[in-house]
Amino acid sequence: MAYTGTPLPLTVHPRRPNAPPALPEARVDGADPLLLGSAVGPVRAAELDAALHELREALAGRRIIDVNSTMNGGGVAEMLHRLQRYSRGAGLDAHWFTLRGDPAFFALTKQLHHFLHGADASGPPIDRAGAEHYAAVCEANAHALLDVVRPGDVVTLHDPQAAGLVPHLRRAGARVVWRCHVGADDQNLHTARAWAFLRPWLETADAYVFSREQYVPGWLAGRRVAVIRPSIDPLSAKNRPLEPSAAAAILSRIGLRAPADGDGDGPAIYRRGDGSVGRVRRDPTCLCSASPPPADAPLVVQVSRWDPLKDMAGVLTSFAEAGGSLDGVHLALVGPDVTGVTDDPEGGRVFAECAALWHRLPDRVRTRAHLACLPMADTEENAVIVNALQCSAAAVAQKSLAEGFGLTVTEAMWKGRPVVASAVGGIRDQIEHGVHGILLDDPRDGVSFAAETSSLVGDHRLAGVLGAGARRRVREHFLDDRQLLQQTSLYRNVARV
Repeated sequence: MAYTGTPLPLTVHPRRPNAPPALPEARVDGADPLLLGSAVGPVRAAELDAALHELREALAGRRIIDVNSTMNGGGVAEMLHRLQRYSRGAGLDAHWFTLRGDPAFFALTKQLHHFLHGADASGPPIDRAGAEHYAAVCEANAHALLDVVRPGDVVTLHDPQAAGLVPHLRRAGARVVWRCHVGADDQNLHTARAWAFLRPWLETADAYVFSREQYVPGWLAGRRVAVIRPSIDPLSAKNRPLEPSAAAAILSRIGLRAPADGDGDGPAIYRRGDGSVGRVRRDPTCLCSASPPPADAPLVVQVSRWDPLKDMAGVLTSFAEAGGSLDGVHLALVGPDVTGVTDDPEGGRVFAECAALWHRLPDRVRTRAHLACLPMADTEENAVIVNALQCSAAAVAQKSLAEGFGLTVTEAMWKGRPVVASAVGGIRDQIEHGVHGILLDDPRDGVSFAAETSSLVGDHRLAGVLGAGARRRVREHFLDDRQLLQQTSLYRNVARV
């Protein structure tokens, strides 16, 4: 019998001697928000700095705490690192913890992730037994977190994995915000099923944050809801300017570009966040490639998690069926090491399906297609590899079937790359078709995807116009100062409750 969302008994017990160990905490060094002035201008940077200091005074010693499911892999983890970095640099007492869970817990929450996107998904039964297991895992995490959370602290819980902590933290006196990074523009039976499961846990939160207004479910009418679109840090290793020669050397080092005479055969070095010099040393953990793309070959890149909703297999199929329109063009499908993203049990299966498809391609296509899993052991090294791929691309693809927001689109736009992407979710908030990039009305239309990609690769004038418009769009709307300002305003209001 399907679970209908009937609340389970929720209690908050004193800390027990045999309670779970403390939750892992990310160690993030602070950075002065005024540093953003080099990208956004001194006026915007000063406005942010003042707002963060006002929040510090309003909190009066209380802390800001974020809780999500992983420190590595995906846009949420990257976003939290940046927001924590500038918050700490402004003197806020900010902390970031990650949950502990077993495979059954993460299989269930990944299924909820798909349902919130409006998509069907296989997984463990979402019944009362599944709800009881979810409740038990969340309660154990809540007990561990309550060792560090004090009454009045502002705690933001991210996505379905952390929703079950809301009642425990509220009863302990914390101010609780739940932030959902995914959603669907049109509600359906799948989204209804997800909300039926999650709603009992979420009812007592002080505030809710979504990436798009369309994602807000009707039952939240009259509650404190904020729409805060994600953003990128222009000063991070993933988004700092990278010289073409440095990008070429990095791609040559990992086997995704053949070195050219006098270019790309130097050391694969980059500048770390602390100012020191880093060197790309690690190989991809998996690489499907007959040989590196020639130095002068146009490269189409999609960087995504190995998630069925990102449709990496669909990109590869469309590339294979494009015929002569993409002759001479190389494709790189790049994602994280499938063992490095602990909260995503589908990654290994999706990559294996893409690799099997790659092996079945005819030689004329397989020699121009490349699949790579990037190592996650060093987050800055991973980020600079993605930077090198994006800024070296003749075009960047994001053929998602559904998308909460799509920060890989934002990253490519900031680098002035022409983007061809599906008109789904938050991608539509970023790109106006023909002004900031190309939008595909039907993400499953491989013929249109191949044709639009071919037009971007073959028309340098169009690519340049779209790339310039894309960069302006990101600077105006999708850099971290804007997201931090909105978050600061929300936290001030929540802290007054």
